[in-house]
Amino acid sequence: MLVHWHRADLRATDNLGLSKATGEDDVLPVFVFDDEVLAHASPNRVAYMLDALSSLREWYRERDADLCLLRGDPSAVLPDCCAEHDANGVFWNRGYSGLASERDEAVKAALSDEGVGYADFHDALHHEPGSITTNDGDPYSVYTYFWKKWRDREKEPAYDAPDADSLVGAPGEFDDLPTPDDLGFEETDANVEPAGHDAARDRLDRFCESAIYEYDERRDYPWEAKTSKLSAHLKWGTVGVREVYEATEDAMADAPDEDARESVEEFQAQLAWREFYTHVLEFNPEVVTQNYKEYQEGIDWREDDDELQAWKDGETGFPIVDAGMRQLREEAWMHNRVRMVVASFLTKDLMLDWRHGYDHFREHLADHDTANDNGGWQWAASTGTDAQPYFRIFNPWSQQERYDENAEYITEYVPELAGVDAETIHEWHELGVDERGRLAPDYPAPICDHGERREAALAMFKRARGEE
Repeated sequence: MLVHWHRADLRATDNLGLSKATGEDDVLPVFVFDDEVLAHASPNRVAYMLDALSSLREWYRERDADLCLLRGDPSAVLPDCCAEHDANGVFWNRGYSGLASERDEAVKAALSDEGVGYADFHDALHHEPGSITTNDGDPYSVYTYFWKKWRDREKEPAYDAPDADSLVGAPGEFDDLPTPDDLGFEETDANVEPAGHDAARDRLDRFCESAIYEYDERRDYPWEAKTSKLSAHLKWGTVGVREVYEATEDAMADAPDEDARESVEEFQAQLAWREFYTHVLEFNPEVVTQNYKEYQEGIDWREDDDELQAWKDGETGFPIVDAGMRQLREEAWMHNRVRMVVASFLTKDLMLDWRHGYDHFREHLADHDTANDNGGWQWAASTGTDAQPYFRIFNPWSQQERYDENAEYITEYVPELAGVDAETIHEWHELGVDERGRLAPDYPAPICDHGERREAALAMFKRARGEE
């Protein structure tokens, strides 16, 4: 018998490691609640994880098997599990963070000491780190070149779910799923979306039926449902990358015209961004806490606890920023265009270190992914690979007027402005104190002047570059 160790691959369909294991022997599926990993978790992500595990366990039980749930250090509990159930090997799918790599090496050593075999697989990406390189064999630091090779490389087809007769069940430490409190977390206050493969497949199918054909043109408008919202499913592996890509290829084949086909390809390009940042992290693990791009003099970030707290609370007086931060708090998710706006606001208007934003997003996002969140934050802060140039600074007023013209998104998440017309909301920074107080007495004035802070941010980066 073999053990398949589920990690961020909480599905049975299109699961490479599970497919390989069931192709060789009967398989006991196992999930380990690792306290070292949980130390970096949050209530929102734990809630999503538990929902995904519930869905996966139900899938196994419908096939007269079960998901064995254990808790502890995987390098200790997995060898013990193999000894208890007379398993001669453990299969799993690799992770790409520094913590995942260290854990993998510890498990391999422990299994080897006990004479237990193992095999790990690249499952979360189409193209593993190191497989797409420059002509000199170096990893890419510019996305455009990476994308061209990623796009042209053949993709493996999705793997079928295993047959029921290849699966077994065994008791673990938990007859029922643990609660967040059992794991040391509070219940989430956010409205976290359903997890599991069925939920992922339903969202993927609905997206590929219509919205994918408007993705290129409409994805930046946060009040429209034109994004896939698959990010949490991809992060937790409740859907496989091959399954997603096949669905987009089917959509490409059914596209009604060239514009629709280009829109599908634009969505595929976003999938490639996800892999690009994972490759960057694999070869530059230090970027989790350090700037990817070095500045000659270093960046002299401001320190202002009050402004940082106002940003976190969605009380900056910049409506599009506050709407995004409140959506994050309420839904454990934020629209991608708005993510860029709030990140630019933190790092360029408030001139606060991107690490504050990364840490806050890690705490609240159900879809937090180390590589992608770090890549996104460093892009916005002009410190990352292939990042936004330091002199390109989002204007939150023009961003909200362009992408939320009728203030539908803003008023959904900032109810204090619900009775104010859109034109006035876009001119909020130009109104007098009395006028703002009359229109929305409970909504704050802007905490800074965008024009002044833009000039200050440009000066800050020029000093960092040694130009002043």
